[in-house]
Amino acid sequence: MAFFVRSLSIRALPTRASKAQPVSRFLLPNLRTITTAATKNISFGGRSVGVPTGLFIGGEFVNAKGGNLFETENPATGKPLLSVAEGREEDVDEAVRVARKTFQTWKDSNPVYRARLLNKLADILERNAEDLVAIECADTGKTAKQAGNLDVPGSIGTLRYYAGWADKVLGQTSTNIPSTFAFTRREPVGVCGQIIPWNFPLLMFVWKIAPALATGNTVVIKTAEATPLSALKVCQFIKEAGFPDGTVNLVSGYGKTVGNAIAHHMDVDKVAFTGSTATGRGILKASAASNLKKVTLELGGKSPNIIFPDADIEKAVDWSAWGINMNFGQTCHAGTRIYVHEDVYDKFVEQYTARMKAIQVGPNDQQGVDQGPQNSKMQYEKILGYIKSGVDEGATVHLGGKPIERTEGGYYIQPTIFTDVKPDMKIMREEIFGPVVCISKFKSESEVLEQANDTTYGLAAAVHTKDYERALRVTSALKAGTTWVNMYNFVHWSIPFGGYKESGIGRECGEAVLENYTQTKAVFFNMGMSAPK
Repeated sequence: MAFFVRSLSIRALPTRASKAQPVSRFLLPNLRTITTAATKNISFGGRSVGVPTGLFIGGEFVNAKGGNLFETENPATGKPLLSVAEGREEDVDEAVRVARKTFQTWKDSNPVYRARLLNKLADILERNAEDLVAIECADTGKTAKQAGNLDVPGSIGTLRYYAGWADKVLGQTSTNIPSTFAFTRREPVGVCGQIIPWNFPLLMFVWKIAPALATGNTVVIKTAEATPLSALKVCQFIKEAGFPDGTVNLVSGYGKTVGNAIAHHMDVDKVAFTGSTATGRGILKASAASNLKKVTLELGGKSPNIIFPDADIEKAVDWSAWGINMNFGQTCHAGTRIYVHEDVYDKFVEQYTARMKAIQVGPNDQQGVDQGPQNSKMQYEKILGYIKSGVDEGATVHLGGKPIERTEGGYYIQPTIFTDVKPDMKIMREEIFGPVVCISKFKSESEVLEQANDTTYGLAAAVHTKDYERALRVTSALKAGTTWVNMYNFVHWSIPFGGYKESGIGRECGEAVLENYTQTKAVFFNMGMSAPK
């Protein structure tokens, strides 16, 4: 899971879509009237927004075949938010059937047509940005500041970026083999199953569908059961933008039913998954047990953040605080292991503690709040369990470490700093996914590199130093898919994102992800070669 640091204000977003004309009257269909089933309203910050609650299959919002529903909750109160259709295996079968039928024409569509549809979808997201912020905040517990400055602009930027790639996925030619002309084609994979997490539901939805659609694939996607609402709203916009029915199909539901059905389906050609390493292993097994579908995985992390003695301590403190405060620690690349050189340890800890104390925790619809509720009761209890394990194993709770009880309910936890930690402690080995960091002291570069790489994960890492020779040396030695120098938690749609080791297989974002959604075909022409005898 990943994110974008941007200063774009939600109120600065354009309020009107561009009026660029289609390439030809045959390429871009007129916008169609939206017909949705069971649209219901939710409210956040005084704003009421309608959200479709059906499954999105074949361009329509439909009830689940079994008539099942499941309930989402507002993490700021712990109370019910909205009930949506709960898909099962038979709904996945229908979605895959529709996606396969649509693929037969979508794969041969003009790439410029696909690009224009993606850009039109981005226009619609811009026009409805404040509604998307309201949905994302109500469903996830995010603050409007983070959803409005990061999730929504990041989603719009991703759509525009892959719209630009749609007509640039090219093959190669070769005349190097005597009496032969050869070329390669980059062809879409087919029906792509996509399974996204609960921590960045809007952004991960767009990260998955944009490159898949740009390269001519069709999609069957499962949202996390805790946070299905923003993706359902974007499906409404997909229909409004004029995408052919069946290009994107969304089946809300649980992993054990919908996710498992997608992973094992014999007519799904690829699965892209973002989530836990344990579930990623299960998806790999499902691929092997079914049709050897192509698999990409973006999994967990336990990322090190290294502070050298020559670092600008004030900047290192600010970026290290953002390393854990972004989405309240609920990110796979959170900077949860902070290693500080002994010469500046006391200075850093003092300033970092003051910075973390200044974080305002409270309901995410209140002005000035930096940290809202954790996403769910299950995640809240998991984080508190890790805090208890740190205490039980002898680490020092330097700051926080307790839940915050509020009369309206909700899942609030104090920003927490552990010191006196040891490498074998559970809080140093496992992904906590909450506002909890461990600070450890080091003496030498070789020592800290050994500690930083002593993990089964390899998603991200950071180094703070003014010595750019050291920065290059250390980032080269860190076993992580993304490394930062004098910053943290900055990811951009144009740069590949993914992990080493148990943090995943393949890459999201940038040109690199296009490899995951295409397959290469080699074509040979005989230019005078005689057959072997």
